[in-house]
Parts: sequence; C-alpha cells; structure tokens
Amino acid sequence: MSEGLHIYRAGPDQVPGCAGVVNDWIDATPWKPRVFSRDAIEGMIRDALPVRQIFVVGDPVEAYLSFDPETSKIGALFCRRTGAGVGKALLDHVRQGRDFVWLTSDEPNLKAQAFYRREGFVDCGFIDPEPPETLRELRMEWHA
Repeated sequence: MSEGLHIYRAGPDQVPGCAGVVNDWIDATPWKPRVFSRDAIEGMIRDALPVRQIFVVGDPVEAYLSFDPETSKIGALFCRRTGAGVGKALLDHVRQGRDFVWLTSDEPNLKAQAFYRREGFVDCGFIDPEPPETLRELRMEWHA
C-alpha cells in the first residue's frame, strides 16, 4: 500500500514524467477528448512548476499531484496505477496541516469522484467547461 512511499517535490527533471502520466491516461480514457497536444501538456506542467507545489511519487514518475497553496486547489492528481494507495498518499500529504482543499473532476470520471468521496470530499456543484475544454466538471471540497 502507501506505506514507505517516497513523496517529493518535483523539479524540472520530473516534468516529462508527470506529462507522460497525464498523456498516457488521456490516451487510455475513451471519454476524455484530447484537447491539448502531448507537448502542450508538458509545457503547462513546466509553466506551473514555479507557481504550484507539485509532488511526485516514483523515479520514474508513477504519480503526481499539483497544488495551488494560494487558492487551496488541487489542480491535478494522476496515477499510473489505481488502487495501490498512491493517490491517497498524495492527498494526505497535501492535506496535512490544512483544513480545506478543493478540486474539480470531469463529470464522466465517476471512479475518481468515488475515490474523492471516500476521502471525505463532498460535491459542491457543476462547472460548465471553458473552451477549449468540452467536459463539465464537478467541484468537490474537503474540510477537516
């Protein structure tokens, strides 16, 4: 499970691995349209690195979480494998010492939403997509 996982702050060397996790997930998810190219996703993660707290597990990167401490928003949580406790460990890491975090989940991503609910997140309503995105999102919040 998640015991013994090494969670560390991402640097520039981890950006391609983070992008690979996201891109592979998009390619394997039938309901998720590819809105941005593989290179664009890597660029977005690279641009976020100085302004977000990005935590990773594994070398090579197995999972990552991007967090904005100013807004308390989890902007991304992607894992190569589910059910191994890695996502929970990343969530626990970012929630440590906080009393509130929030995130959005694509409306069709029922497995992720079930996971977040098990972790204490509650549904707070839907957000319409902003182009070029096409999927409505569910806002979810966690309070300590």
